[in-house]
Amino acid sequence: GGAATVVDQLGLKGVDAVAPPTEFIKKMERQGIKIERQPIIDLTLAATSEQFQYLLEAILSDNWCDAVIAVAGSSAQFHASLAVEPLIRAKKSASKPLVAFLTPEAHKSLELLRENEIAAFRTPESCADSMSSFLNTSSKELLIEQSARPISWPEELPKYGVLVESQALKVWNELGINHPKEKVINCNDLTHDIPYPLVVKVSSPDILHKTEVQGVQVGIENESELESAINKIKLSVSKRLPNARIQGFQLQQMEQNLIELIVGYRDDPTVGPIVLLGAGGITAELSEDVSIRLAPVSREQAKQMIDEVKLTKLIRGYRNLPEGNIDAIMDTITAISRLAELKDVKVLDAEINPLFVQTDRVVAVDGLIVLKDSQE
Repeated sequence: GGAATVVDQLGLKGVDAVAPPTEFIKKMERQGIKIERQPIIDLTLAATSEQFQYLLEAILSDNWCDAVIAVAGSSAQFHASLAVEPLIRAKKSASKPLVAFLTPEAHKSLELLRENEIAAFRTPESCADSMSSFLNTSSKELLIEQSARPISWPEELPKYGVLVESQALKVWNELGINHPKEKVINCNDLTHDIPYPLVVKVSSPDILHKTEVQGVQVGIENESELESAINKIKLSVSKRLPNARIQGFQLQQMEQNLIELIVGYRDDPTVGPIVLLGAGGITAELSEDVSIRLAPVSREQAKQMIDEVKLTKLIRGYRNLPEGNIDAIMDTITAISRLAELKDVKVLDAEINPLFVQTDRVVAVDGLIVLKDSQE
């Protein structure tokens, strides 16, 4: 039953579950393993742990399929030695993925698989989503293309902990993501070269979402308003987060937009790096208008994500409204997804919210990056 639900979900995404060829079935028979010519190979009460492992290795080494999904039911909860350990012991293929779907959920087995770097899924939807994304040819081509032009982590930035926005913008520079002119100042020196009107934001590694502490003031027209805005932010932060470390105040040039989007990245503990596109702004977390792919993504996949987010209809020719720069959105999605390529830095979460979409470009007016806490 669990395997059938995965097969159904794969079919919705254009991925076919294939039956083993006759020659393979005969090969298994010679080892005492009886299987049928069906896309789901059912070993329930029909094979030992050693036979299960042999079958897995045979499928992984043969060329009649592109990937293997091992599905375990209640045995993953009560008989891990039969359902999970053969996956761990089996000799893996460098070119063919082996993943697992456990139903019902079995926490110990899931953790055991993760410890041994085998992707394990709790729902048929997530399993099918991940597998279809991996098998997407354009995604594979992207990995080959990008391997020739690796990205690097800016030397002046820390490799652990939380980056403040001004630091995150340096990463956006490395990725080629456009952002407004900005400068970080302190209370004792308001000197800057940012054209008015501008935005002022609190800069603190202890404040991930500045609007929640009223740490943002917009529409600042002159130095007097700037000083007043900084005082308001300091007062608000001291009331809401009195222990927050304030490193300064970030100034940015004001920007206009047609719509606001969120572009996010996360190293998910179950499926690995993913990238998200959705309706942006302060209510982004409340919106279900999102699209998700495994990272890194190709431009083709990025275009699919844009089409799947309903808000983007407003900038794609809807009722003669001004059209936004779709190519620039695609570039931003593919760029932030490349955080998955970093070797010496572990990015847990990253976010551009909002991404201002304009007629000729896009602008990342905010940035958040959370790295692994320590070197352990």
